[in-house]
Amino acid sequence: MKILGIDPGTNIIGYGIVEKNKNSISPVSFSSIIIGQNFTLSKKLEIIFDGISSIISKFVPDEIAIEELFFSKNIKTAISVSHARGVIMLAAEKSNIPIFEYKPNEIKQAITGYGKAEKIQIQNMVRNILHLEEIPKPDDTADALAIALCHINKQKWNNLLKNYEKKHSN
Repeated sequence: MKILGIDPGTNIIGYGIVEKNKNSISPVSFSSIIIGQNFTLSKKLEIIFDGISSIISKFVPDEIAIEELFFSKNIKTAISVSHARGVIMLAAEKSNIPIFEYKPNEIKQAITGYGKAEKIQIQNMVRNILHLEEIPKPDDTADALAIALCHINKQKWNNLLKNYEKKHSN
């Protein structure tokens, strides 16, 4: 199963694709779409849509995991990031790929076991889990891989719970 994790933004969008086989998880591809600040919001959204659509077409993930919007003190940033999330979700929806959303603290909990982990702790766990020589850069790329790994972890626990409930429902 191939999972595409996406860390949304308006200037940098991190993405990471990981593949889960029976007992292993391996990185397939990871990078960032770097847009820069000299474009209008509508042009940035077009670049994001085209970039995510291209990644989906190239790697054909089975599922997509995206970080939910974290409301910061800067409401203007939150609004523009929600626009970016919208076009990312549209690209996924047009590809008929299931979309899963995770809160930042869920991602931290799934990767480090602590919902308030520091960014460097998450990055080091991503590096360790995927047996990478270095922490992926920029940070958005490592975050996207963490989102994909969180999804795999959540799906594993959901499947275990379903099996347990199935066994004990009779």
